[in-house]
Formats: sequence, C-alpha cells, structure tokens
Amino acid sequence: MKFFPLLFLFCCIFGYSQDYSKHQKQLLSQTKKLDSLMQNNDSKILNLFESNVSFGHSNGWIQNLDDFKKDFSSKKVIYKEIKQTEVSEIKKFKNTFSIRRKIKVSGLYKNENFEMNLSLLEIWIKSKSTWKLWSRQSVEIKP
Repeated sequence: MKFFPLLFLFCCIFGYSQDYSKHQKQLLSQTKKLDSLMQNNDSKILNLFESNVSFGHSNGWIQNLDDFKKDFSSKKVIYKEIKQTEVSEIKKFKNTFSIRRKIKVSGLYKNENFEMNLSLLEIWIKSKSTWKLWSRQSVEIKP
C-alpha cells in the first residue's frame, strides 16, 4: 500500500516535466534573444519581426513596425531587466506557434522608473527557416 503514494508522486513529478520539440526549442531561443535584444536596446531586434508585426501593450498602446522603430530608436522606453519567469503554453498550427509566457520587467519610461510583471501572448511564424514575431500582446499582472 505504501508503494502507491510513491508511484503517484513519481508520476506527478515526471509527468509534468517538459520535453520540448526541436521547433519549440528554437522558438524558446528566439524569445530569449528577443528579451535580450530589447533589454540591450539593440537594433538587431528588428530582424526578429515580420514586416506586419503588431504589438499590443498592457496600457492599451498598439504599435506597428514603423511605430516600434521610431519609439525604439528614441529610447522612449529603456529596459534595465527583462526576465522570463514562466512558459505556460506553446501551441503549433502549421508554420505558426503561439506561446504564452510571463516576464518581469524593469526600466525607464520617459525617465520614470517602472517595474511590472507581464503576461504575454506571442505569435511566431516560420519564415525561410527562421522564426519571426508576428504579433505580441501583453497584460500587466497586478499583485
């Protein structure tokens, strides 16, 4: 009888461990790269975007690629830290992946410090063997 609780515990621990496919690993690598380039205000970030990318921010602000380029180069928002805290879902449909993840961000917006936790939904499309961000929506997680 004491064997069953141990077996159940073992199944729970290993049943929830995440094994990612090759494409999921590539996608997770792209999200890490996106966060790093954003944090470092690196213009190489533009190479990660589809030409018709759309960004929905937690404050209701919506950007297209031209808006993003303008705001990014002006350093309207400067990130000090972007740290992924969770990946809750990765789904695939043909050459498209959606990923739900949470990040903790801190930085400056118009010279004012900010820190927040965000929940993200990102849509990535495989284009010429590279994953490109097509859409991103963020929602602030209030404590």
